Amino acid sequence: MTFLQILWFVVIGILFAGFIFFEGFDFGIGMATRFFAVDDQERQQVLRSVAPHWDGNEVWLITAGGAMFASFPLWYASLFSGYYILLFLILIALIFRGVSFEFGVHAQTKFERSTWLWANFIGCLFAPFLLGMMLTSMIQGVPMDAQGNVWAGFGVVVNWLSVVGGLAVTYLCFIHGLNYLSLKTKNDLHARAMNMADKLYWLVYPVLVLFALLAIFQTDFFARHVISSSVILIVIVLLTVWGHISARFGHSGHAFLASGLSLILIMAFIFNGIFPRVMIATQSKNDLLIHNASASPLTLDIMTGVLLVLLPIVLIYFAWSYWIQRRTKVDLANGSETY
Repeated sequence: MTFLQILWFVVIGILFAGFIFFEGFDFGIGMATRFFAVDDQERQQVLRSVAPHWDGNEVWLITAGGAMFASFPLWYASLFSGYYILLFLILIALIFRGVSFEFGVHAQTKFERSTWLWANFIGCLFAPFLLGMMLTSMIQGVPMDAQGNVWAGFGVVVNWLSVVGGLAVTYLCFIHGLNYLSLKTKNDLHARAMNMADKLYWLVYPVLVLFALLAIFQTDFFARHVISSSVILIVIVLLTVWGHISARFGHSGHAFLASGLSLILIMAFIFNGIFPRVMIATQSKNDLLIHNASASPLTLDIMTGVLLVLLPIVLIYFAWSYWIQRRTKVDLANGSETY
């Protein structure tokens, strides 16, 4: 493996981690429209808390897919062909979520508004669940030949680890969304969001224990990377405790940071475990490795140059967009935003 091959593997991991951090609270807000908000008016106002950012947050996933396509074309081809149906369903869920924002703004009747609110909820519920299923299905090993052709049948995609992984990602996104909502609201809504997050945290612990046990027995992560995999899981548990304590005592910022870092470390756990592979085959001789799945050295050189020029500009703009909105709070009492 060359330095650039490892660099782009890490970059793709960071892009997916950024997506689950930023889109995670978007998904959580969408779920909160049914599990938290009490009526359609409150649901619409809850969605307003992510209105300035939701479309920008999707860029992380688009960029991750583009980076994978350019730097590891064989990985992209194997993953997207083997998990075609699951990725198609994820795309449908994201479309539901996206159009619900755009068309919901222009809804004229109560039925139309309710329809788009349901579309948002369905998209935000199924997108993280299906994405979590795909990622945790992939790490168990998939039927794959020496040319990288993948056959991901029903039993490969739907199993104990993938279902628990999907539920864990969805559940953490919901808590992450509640923590974000507590940052963007005040008074009664702030207290309600913190109170619900506090209660929901109690279920995170058994879910994490179950996920860890399944990962130990159904993946080779601990056989290959026992120290790093164990450390990441321990840190996830510590972050969960920190987030729980923060929610209990009303420290919204700490709770939001803790839940977001937990999601990032789940992605780190996956990428750490598959290294130096990009796709794990049921027969190890067919594993797709970083060094034989990457693009040519010239392609990686060009991409690295583009990355060094454009990445700082994009990150500065992204940080600026959040910075100017940092004191914005949605006032659910009168349907306005206060500063």
